[in-house]
Amino acid sequence: MSYYSNGSGGNGGSGGNSPPNDYGRGRPPPPMRGYSAADDGRSQASASSGGPRYQPGQGPPPQSQASPQMRAYPNQGQPPPGMRPQQPPPSAGSYGPAPGPYGGGPGGPGGAVYPPQPGPYSQPPSRSYGAPSAGSAAPYAQPQQGPGVSFAPMPAGSTSSGSVAPYVGPQGAAAPVAISRKRTVRSIPLTPQGNLVIDVPVPDRVLQMGKIAEGDEFTHMRYTAVTCSADDFSRKGYSLRQQEYGRPTELFIVVTMYNEDDALFCKSMQALMKNIAYLCTRTRSRMWGAEGWKKAIICIVSDGRSKVSSRVLDVLGIMGVYQEGIMKDHVNEKAVTAHLFEYTTQVCVTPDLKVHGHEKGYVPVQILFCLKEVNAKKINSHRWFFNAFGPLIRPNVCILIDVGTKPTPTSLYSLWKAFDKDASVGGACGEIYAELGPGCTNLFNPLVAAQNFEYKMSNILDKPFESVCGYISVLPGAFSAYRYLALQGKPLEMYFMGETMHDGANIFAANMYLAEDRILCFEICTKRDQAWLLKYVKSAQAETDVPDTVPEFISQRRRWLNGSFFAGVHALSHWYFIFRSGHGPLRKMLLLFEFMYNFIQLIFNWFGLSSFYLTFTFLYQGFIVKKTDQATKEDFVGVDPFFGRTETVFGVLRQIYIMAIVLIFVSSLGNRPQGSKYIYVGCIFLFAIIMGSMLYLGGYSIFATIQSLKPEEKKSVAKLWASNEAFRDMILSVGSTYGVYILSSIMFLDPWHMVTSFVQYLFFLPAFTNILNVYAFCNLHDVSWGTKGDNAASSLGAAKVTKGKDGKDVVEVEVLTDHNDINANYENFIRNLRQPRPTEKAVRDQKTKQEDYFRNFRTRVVLFWMLSNAAVIILFTNFAELAQQVFKQFNVQESKAFNPYLKFIFYSVLVLTTIRFIGSTMYLITRAICG
Repeated sequence: MSYYSNGSGGNGGSGGNSPPNDYGRGRPPPPMRGYSAADDGRSQASASSGGPRYQPGQGPPPQSQASPQMRAYPNQGQPPPGMRPQQPPPSAGSYGPAPGPYGGGPGGPGGAVYPPQPGPYSQPPSRSYGAPSAGSAAPYAQPQQGPGVSFAPMPAGSTSSGSVAPYVGPQGAAAPVAISRKRTVRSIPLTPQGNLVIDVPVPDRVLQMGKIAEGDEFTHMRYTAVTCSADDFSRKGYSLRQQEYGRPTELFIVVTMYNEDDALFCKSMQALMKNIAYLCTRTRSRMWGAEGWKKAIICIVSDGRSKVSSRVLDVLGIMGVYQEGIMKDHVNEKAVTAHLFEYTTQVCVTPDLKVHGHEKGYVPVQILFCLKEVNAKKINSHRWFFNAFGPLIRPNVCILIDVGTKPTPTSLYSLWKAFDKDASVGGACGEIYAELGPGCTNLFNPLVAAQNFEYKMSNILDKPFESVCGYISVLPGAFSAYRYLALQGKPLEMYFMGETMHDGANIFAANMYLAEDRILCFEICTKRDQAWLLKYVKSAQAETDVPDTVPEFISQRRRWLNGSFFAGVHALSHWYFIFRSGHGPLRKMLLLFEFMYNFIQLIFNWFGLSSFYLTFTFLYQGFIVKKTDQATKEDFVGVDPFFGRTETVFGVLRQIYIMAIVLIFVSSLGNRPQGSKYIYVGCIFLFAIIMGSMLYLGGYSIFATIQSLKPEEKKSVAKLWASNEAFRDMILSVGSTYGVYILSSIMFLDPWHMVTSFVQYLFFLPAFTNILNVYAFCNLHDVSWGTKGDNAASSLGAAKVTKGKDGKDVVEVEVLTDHNDINANYENFIRNLRQPRPTEKAVRDQKTKQEDYFRNFRTRVVLFWMLSNAAVIILFTNFAELAQQVFKQFNVQESKAFNPYLKFIFYSVLVLTTIRFIGSTMYLITRAICG
C-alpha cells in the first residue's frame, strides 16, 4: 500500500506491519491517503505513542495497522505541499505491493514485487463471503435464495454478468460469524471555507466490475456535508469534481425521488445508463463518441433522509455511490441540509437485482447523489439541481426525470438532438406512455387501459398541435428537457415561487403552483425579448408507471386538474405577455390562436358536468314516443330501442345518475379517496352502465337512420348528404371523434391502443368527467402533494471542530479504518437486497388541518360551479320555449331527428378535433421535411 506522508513510515510507526494483501483476489486496494503525522487519522489511543494500536493481552492483532484509506480535501482537491507517495518497507509477516495498477511492479507506482512472507499474523481471520472451505462456517457463503440478489461464487479473478462472486479472502478462508467494525476517530481538516469534504475508497468489488480502475473518480467516493441552502451552495465555497477535471457538461440529468422502492429506482437508472452508453456509440458525432460519458451527469436528489428507501441506499452502495457511517448531521455546530455523494460508477443494478459491469456494454457514469436531510417537496429538489449544482456545472441541456420513468435507449439523444438542431428550442418533451407490463398484462386492468388511451391520444393530437404553434402548455416533469440558458432569470424565479405557495395565504396561487411546470413553460415561451419555443419530440419515448388503483388515480388527478385549471387561468389572463417576447409576427399569431383554442377548451371543461348530463338526457328523449305521428312513421323518431321500455329505462338511469352525483359530492367533501374507495368504485360501475346504454343508443341511432333512408337517397351520397340533416349530423359527430382517433393513430403508425384500450376508455369517460372534476373542485383547499409527514430521522452524530497543530480547523470524524470492513459493509448491501421486497401497506396520516380561508374559497368555487352547471341543465330541460328562442338566434331549428343542443355539442367537438388533427398533420409534415 502507498501512503501520503511527511517522510515517516507507516501509520503504526516505523516498521509497522501492513495488512495481508487479501483484496480482490490478488489486487491491492487503492492507495491510502492522509496528509501529515498530525492529521493522518490515527486513533486517539495510538496518536501519542506513535506505535501500533495493538495492545498485549487483547488477542490477535487487528488485520490493518495502517491509516484509514481516506483523504481529506483542505484545498478542494489540492494536497498540501510536501506530501509525497511513499511505500512502507516490507517486514516479516506482511505482503508487499502486488503487480497491477494499484501496487508496485508493472502498471503500478511501487518498486519490486515482494512475495508473501510467513509470519505469526500473516493469515489473520479473513472475511470470506464466497464458498466456505471444508469444515468452516460461513454465514454469508450460502445466503437464502429468493427474489433478492444472487451473488454466486465464481473462480478467482473472474466476473460474470448477473452473477458476481462475493468477496473472498486469501486461501478462500471462511467468514467469521461476526464482522468486526473497527472505527477510528480521525482529524479531518476542513476546507478554507469551513466545509467538510472527504474522499473515501470504494469497495474492491466495485473496481473489479469496472473497466477503468485508475483515477480518483473511480477509486474514491467523495462525501460533502452541506450546511447551507441550495441557493448559497456556490457562495459558501462548495465545489464539484467536474470543476476540478475541467469537463464541459452537455447533459445534466436530474432524477427526483421520495420514498419509491428499489425496483422503480433500478428501472430508471438502468435506462439512463443505457442511454449514456448509446451516446458513446455515436462515434461520428461532433459532440459524443467514446468519451461521451464525460459530458453527461446524473444527479439523484432524494427528498428527505427519513423518507428514502433503505433498499435504494443498498443499491447505491453496490454501485459505489453511497457508504454508511460517513454522514454527519452537524458540522461545526451547523445543521447539515444535504449529504452529497460523488462517484463515477461502472456498475449497473437491474430491476431484478442483477449486477452488471462493462461486459454488458455499460460505460462509466458520473453520479451526484444529493440526500436532503428533510423532506421539502419535489420543487425543492429541483432547486438543488438548478440553483446549487447548475451554476457550477453550467450544462447546455437539463433533463428532468422522475423515479419510475424508463426512457428508451435512444431517448436522451433524441431530446438533445432537438436542441442541437434548432437554437431557438428552449424546452422539449417526448412521448410518455403507460407501463403495460410483460405481454401487456397490465391492460387487463381497465383503469390502466383507459389511461393508456389518454396518454396515446395526447401524444398523437394534443402535443403535436401545440408543438406546431410553438407553445406546449406543459412539459411533463416526469420526462422533459430544458435549455439551461432559457431557464435563467424570470422562468426559474417564477418556478420556485411555488415552493412557498403551497402553505401560503394565496389559495389561487397555491393551486396554480400544483402545476408549476405549466408556469415554467409559460414563462419560457413569453420571456421578455426572447423567442424560445417548446417542442414535442416523437422519437424520444419513456415508459412510466400509472396508478392502478382508484384511490391513487383520483388523488393524482386532483393535483393535475386543480393545477392545470388555475395555471391555465393564469396563462390566459396574461395572454398579452406574448407581445413582450421576441417572437416574430407570424409566431405571435400562432400563439394567439392557440390561446384562443385553450380558452374554448377551458369553457367546455368548466361546463363538462352539465354537458354530459344533457347529452345523456337528450339522447334518450329522442327515442321516447311522446306523440304518434302517422305521417312520419318512416322516421326513426318514435322507434323504441328498448322494446317499448325506453322511458322506463331512462327514468331508472336518470335516478341512478343523480344518486351517483350526490354520492360523489358527499364523499368528496372532506373524505380521502382511500377512505371512500368502495363508494368511488361503485359510482364508476354505475357510470359505466349509463355510458354503455348511451353507446347502445348511439349505435341504434345510426342503424335507424340508415334504415329510414329513401331509395333515391341511397343511390346518391351527395343528395343524401344535402337532404338528410339527421344522417349528416350523425356522421359528422361520429367521425369527429372516433374517425379522427383512428385516422390519426394510423398516420402516426401507432394504432394498437385503438384495439386494446379504446373500449375501456369509453366506459371510464363519464367517471373521468364527473368523479374527477367533482373531487378536484371539492378539494381546492388541499394544496398538498401528499408527501408531508414526520421528518425526524436517526441521529448521525456531529463533526466537532478543534484546532490542529498547524492552527487550522479540523473535525473529528469516526470512520471505518480497515479496508476489509469497507468490503464487509459492501456485503451488507448485498445481503439486504437478498431479502424479499417488503409489501408496504398505506398508512393513513392524520388529516392536516387547513385554514378556514382555504375551505371558504373551496366552498365558493364549488357553489359557483354547481349553480352554473345546474342553470344550464334547467335552461335546456325545463324551458323548452326559451331554449328554442336561443337557438333561433343562431338559425338552428329543432327537429324530431336531432336536438339543437346535441347538434351544438357535436359540431363544437368537430371543430376542436379538426383543429387538433390539422395541427397533428402539420407536425408530421414538418417532421418529415425538417427531421
